[in-house]
Amino acid sequence: MFKWKFGRYEEVKALPEAIPEGVDPEEYAIATYLIVLPANFSAWDTARAIAIEQSTGTWIPVPGETPELRKKHVAKVVGVYEIPSYEVLPPMDTRERSYIIQIAYPVVNFGQQIPLMLTTIAGNIMCWEKIKLLDIRFPKSYVEGFKGPKFGVEGIREILGVKDRPLINNMIKPCTGFTPDVGARLAYEAAVGGIDMIKDDELLGSPSFNPIEERVPKYMEAIEKADSEKGEKTLYTVNITDRASKVFENADKAIELGANALMVNYLVVGISILRELAEDPSINVPILAHMDFSGTMYVSPNSGVASSLILGKLPRLAGADIVVFPAPYGKAPFLKERYIQVAHNLVFPFYHLKRTFPMPSGGITPAEVPEVVKDLGYDVVIGTGGAIHAHPMGATAGARAFRQAVEATVKGVPLEEAAKEHEELRVALKSLKIR
Repeated sequence: MFKWKFGRYEEVKALPEAIPEGVDPEEYAIATYLIVLPANFSAWDTARAIAIEQSTGTWIPVPGETPELRKKHVAKVVGVYEIPSYEVLPPMDTRERSYIIQIAYPVVNFGQQIPLMLTTIAGNIMCWEKIKLLDIRFPKSYVEGFKGPKFGVEGIREILGVKDRPLINNMIKPCTGFTPDVGARLAYEAAVGGIDMIKDDELLGSPSFNPIEERVPKYMEAIEKADSEKGEKTLYTVNITDRASKVFENADKAIELGANALMVNYLVVGISILRELAEDPSINVPILAHMDFSGTMYVSPNSGVASSLILGKLPRLAGADIVVFPAPYGKAPFLKERYIQVAHNLVFPFYHLKRTFPMPSGGITPAEVPEVVKDLGYDVVIGTGGAIHAHPMGATAGARAFRQAVEATVKGVPLEEAAKEHEELRVALKSLKIR
């Protein structure tokens, strides 16, 4: 481990540590980690080694890492907090000790971009078995380099003309394997029943049996027909996920064919691809970011990247108007407190960035609508797939059941009471359960 001696003030400024008040919050991004170490390891030495490894140096001192260079570019440990916070020796049989560590990284090292920022903050050190990135506190000056969502919550509400209730999104089911004609029929049936958005499943890109150039015109024709009948507008988010160059080609093609929204599996194509899409002036439609692949990053309690960061703060920073993330009510094993934390990162004030619509998904039925609203409020898009298409009375009835559940919840009417007046809701409450 590195050993640093205290000296004159100018020498201290080159050290890889400081007290929190010793760093300018506008010049450093502060990362918070959970780290679990063998009981005989020094947490402070480990944290200093991380700070150096991820900024100016490596595992051994090198000649070019001068004090002058470190003053400007070395990362600084600004906090090491043990859990529990022992003030005397821990029990003799203690094998591991857990810590919250905070490290301040000079923004000048990576600039106003995401790839090198994550390379710096979650780089080689994430290969360790027990370290998890919990959060990043970004300076205002850093975030000013990002445009964020083009539309966000308010913009999407304005497009749809819906101000005072949760929105409903339907994922076409089955997920893939069907033709554009079949998909268009399913989209019409859901839209005409009162759904606000129709979404391609994350598994459906532009395959030979259902390519974008055939799918979009047929879906949009079906949706426009539904809109004229119900007197409301519906967004259709076209999945443009592909290799990098094809993502933009698919986006341009979908918009030329009349698409009024896009979706992308942002973690598999790259967060910066999402940012490029959102900041492209020619892409003037809302963008939905899907959580696909995120579980590989957040599910471990002691490693990876926290869900609130990977599903909340980062896609909002990159410009997502809507973010799909797991709901704890249905088939996803997701803690409710983490779920709520993700939503907070999407809608709470974040400098100049617009609010991103949270879209919980994964096995939600009309029965869960009151709980969704209780947990997240009205500024939410409720994602549902099979609960609409598997309704015993058909997809249109499934959509109506969801609208009935939303409207009853907004009015404060228990669903059981509302079901007495709405057959679609009554049948849904009785028959739709997660298997």
